[in-house]
Amino acid sequence: MPARPISLAGDRARLAGITARHGAGSERAAEARRDYRAAKLAEHIRLTVDAAPPLSPAQRDQLAALLRPAATEPDQKSTAVAS
Repeated sequence: MPARPISLAGDRARLAGITARHGAGSERAAEARRDYRAAKLAEHIRLTVDAAPPLSPAQRDQLAALLRPAATEPDQKSTAVAS
């Protein structure tokens, strides 16, 4: 299994340290968890894109729309991707 990138390992260690000091339910732990998950997702996206064939501009736009929230009311879920 390949080693995790340094930034992911650092985010994971930060999450563990904050959770140990402040508790798993703390706001700081929630923020660290969010940061770790975002870093993990970014790494997965980077590896997937690197392994994929070149994308057309329309394909890039469609995939980017998945990461941009659509303009919605505060209590509604995002509907960024259309069929």
